[in-house]
Amino acid sequence: MAIWLDSNSKILVQGMTGSEGTKHTRRMVSSGASVVAGVTPGKEGQDVDGIPIYNDVAAAMAHTGANVSVVFVPPRFAKGAVEEAVDAGIPLAVVITEGIPVHDTAQFFQYAHNSGATRIIGPNCPGIISPGQSNAGIIPADITQPGRIGLVSKSGTLTYQMMYELRDIGFSTCVGIGGDPIIGTTHIDCLAAFEDDPDTDAIVMIGEIGGDAEERAAAFIAENVSKPVVGYVAGFTAPEGKTMGHAGAIVSGSAGTASAKAEALEAVGVNVGRTPSAAARLMREVMGG
Repeated sequence: MAIWLDSNSKILVQGMTGSEGTKHTRRMVSSGASVVAGVTPGKEGQDVDGIPIYNDVAAAMAHTGANVSVVFVPPRFAKGAVEEAVDAGIPLAVVITEGIPVHDTAQFFQYAHNSGATRIIGPNCPGIISPGQSNAGIIPADITQPGRIGLVSKSGTLTYQMMYELRDIGFSTCVGIGGDPIIGTTHIDCLAAFEDDPDTDAIVMIGEIGGDAEERAAAFIAENVSKPVVGYVAGFTAPEGKTMGHAGAIVSGSAGTASAKAEALEAVGVNVGRTPSAAARLMREVMGG
């Protein structure tokens, strides 16, 4: 078991023929993921390492049975690409592209929400990996192993660090949700899915300064999550009043600070590490390792 991505997942890559699309397609394939198609308008009939290219998502799905799209389309074309995937009824669209205008993200997220058929992860995210089963995005596959920890993170690099630090215990699924102001899949969505996954025993949640997503996640944990949760909030040393890193990391007064988020999480029983390594040690204690 895993959440949203497993050994039955068949991946198509929108923008496969671009340099990033080609590079990461090869990395996904080498990690054992089943990548069955690429989509680049006007290039149907071509292939990348034997993987066929189609003009549109609907044709790719019809010919290959693809049920996951990974989007490597440039920012100005991303909205159209995601809406095309939604129109085709793809169950999961993983949007790696960064720099997408927020109003475009708002529109394609609402479009997907209205369809009721497509979950979006991202944009501006590293993707999702269920180690030993499948890998959709740019997450390195060789830094951890299958296990029973679920991981949800706003930060790509901290996703990798946590996977590596707990590599001997391993993960069911790791989800990098992205740090833009509007994202398709939230901490809460992942917490709910991990709570329902019988093969996930504990959850690591990595947040960052700005917004109120972590505070809302804390309220959700209090009411809905029975499994142990360990947290880390990036930005304890960030200077006040500065916009840091991701577009969503905007702090207003005391709202959105790392300390405020940590306090909200600790108030509902989440152990929060003050560094990523400290959070990993806390999870190691939870797992008895």
